[in-house]
Amino acid sequence: MGYSAKVAPNINADELPEFDRKVLEVLREPLESGRITISRAANQADFPARFQLIAAMNPCPCGWYGHPSGKCHCTSEAAQRYQDRISGPLLDRIDMQVEVTAMLPDAMAAQADGESTAAIGVRVARAHALQLERQGKVNSRLSTREIDRYCALDEAGERTLRAAMSMMNWSARAYHRVLKVARTIADITDSPAITSENMAEAIGYRRGLRDR
Repeated sequence: MGYSAKVAPNINADELPEFDRKVLEVLREPLESGRITISRAANQADFPARFQLIAAMNPCPCGWYGHPSGKCHCTSEAAQRYQDRISGPLLDRIDMQVEVTAMLPDAMAAQADGESTAAIGVRVARAHALQLERQGKVNSRLSTREIDRYCALDEAGERTLRAAMSMMNWSARAYHRVLKVARTIADITDSPAITSENMAEAIGYRRGLRDR
């Protein structure tokens, strides 16, 4: 996680399962390496392709699965088939996967009580500058060896992460990605070390389709 001094373009994908499966799978390489290779006949070209993917999807074809109104008439099998349009390897490369529940009308009409974008932006800019000062790059670009150096956990944090990995059967890729998210949370909260609270928050941001 992190922000580049040169702002990476966003790819906004609403209704993610409605995209062609082959199109979605093409995203795996650039999400992993920030580059993409195009091969045509005897020629091959390598291009930079670093971007931020922001995607959304419904839990089922009609969009009402699990809603207390009972509007959904999809079977659990139909909902699972719909969710399975997003492959495990692609999900593995998405750092943060958050389930958003439906809001009640009263909650939607209420005045928001959160922080302003400007206040949050100050903290993000400070965290970005801290990452560049500490390691010369943002957290999202840390290599495996650099993760070991800059994302070290205390004993409590290590226990928390290992328990989550065991319970949710995370891959090594997921392990490293959640560490980078936890490092970013620590940076935003001005914590020199990753605390067990930072780690628990990062784990909470990765409770995706395969982890319910």
